[in-house]
Amino acid sequence: MKIMSLIITLVAATALIALGQEGTVEEVKQGAKKTGETVKNGLETAGKKTKEAAETVGEKTKETAETVGRKTKETAQTIGGKTKETTRTAHRKSKKASRKARTDTSEQQSTNQTPNTPSPNDR
Repeated sequence: MKIMSLIITLVAATALIALGQEGTVEEVKQGAKKTGETVKNGLETAGKKTKEAAETVGEKTKETAETVGRKTKETAQTIGGKTKETTRTAHRKSKKASRKARTDTSEQQSTNQTPNTPSPNDR
């Protein structure tokens, strides 16, 4: 009887240990599942934040490119207008100087002209 009692006690103890381990295994599984869900949620949040940041950067880059394009166009138009004005002014001054030079040359020629006909004394 003592042996039978000892065997029953050992079987009962083994059964309790096995049940205790099963409970622990289930707790570990639940903990791992919760951890996995937390990691998954964290990754989803990080993904959303990254996507939002990329969209913001894209929008800012587009706005900057448009601003640079607009400023470049304005500068080109301003320079073009100034160049056109400078060209007109230079052309006007050149024409004025050319007319003046022609007038001065004409006056000099009219005062320095000698007659083409020989004078009676030259014969």
